[in-house]
Amino acid sequence: MKLSPIIGVVAAVLVTGAIAAQQAATVKPVPELTPAPIVALVENKPATAGDATRGQTKAGTCAACHGADGNAGDPQYPKLAGQHELYIARHLALFKNGGRENAIMMGMAAALSAQDMRDIGAYFATQKVLAGIGDDTLIGEGPYQGKKYYQVGERIYRGGKADGTPSCIACHGPSGRGIPGPSYPAIGGQHATYTVAKLAAFKTGMVWGKDAQANAVMKAAAKNLSDEEIQGLATYLQGLHNNADAQNSSAK
Repeated sequence: MKLSPIIGVVAAVLVTGAIAAQQAATVKPVPELTPAPIVALVENKPATAGDATRGQTKAGTCAACHGADGNAGDPQYPKLAGQHELYIARHLALFKNGGRENAIMMGMAAALSAQDMRDIGAYFATQKVLAGIGDDTLIGEGPYQGKKYYQVGERIYRGGKADGTPSCIACHGPSGRGIPGPSYPAIGGQHATYTVAKLAAFKTGMVWGKDAQANAVMKAAAKNLSDEEIQGLATYLQGLHNNADAQNSSAK
C-alpha cells in the first residue's frame, strides 16, 4: 500500500490551515484612547474652618504628650489648650513640610491633611489652659539681685528693655492670649520649661518656616535676653492667666 500521495495531501492541508490561522491571528493596533482625567487628591483641597468634634477624635494620638484636653503633664511638651486654631494648623503644616524640625512631630504630621490640621486646632482652641505658678525665688546676684524671677519677667513682658528688646504684650496681650490667627500664639499658662527651651533657641537664631514662610520675629526679640531674663519671662508666663478663667476653673 502506497501512503506517499495521502501524506502529501494531508501535509498540504495542514500547511494551508496553518497559514490561514496565522493570518486570522494577525494583531491589529487599537487606536489610542484619550487618557482619563487626573483627579486631585482630597488632601490637596483647601481646608475649611475646623470642626472641634471631628478634631477631638483626630487629636486622640496627641494626648500621650499634650494631654487629652491639651494641658500637657510633662513640662517638656507644650500646652495646646486654648491655642488658636490657625496657629496650630500652621505649625502642623510646618512640621509636615520641614519648616519646623522635631522628629516626633514631623512623623505625627506627615499623614495629616490640611483639614485634619484645622480640625485638631479647632478642638484644642475650645479647651481651657490650666495656668501654673510663677517662681517667686529671689535672685541672689547680678543686675537683678533682690528681685523675684517672675518680677523680672513681668517687667520685660510689659515694657521691654532699653536695649531695644520689645515688650511681649503688644503681640501676646495682657493675659497672654495672643492674637487669633496663625502668627501670634497664646502663651499665658505655658510650661516654663518649654518656654525656656524655645526662647533659648530663638536667641541662638532659630527661625520657624522657610523662605517666604519664615518668621524671624522671635529671633530678633530674644537675641538680647540673658539667661536670667529668659527664666524670668518663662516663669512669669507660666503663672499668667485671665482672672475670669481662673475663677471659672475653681468654680467647677
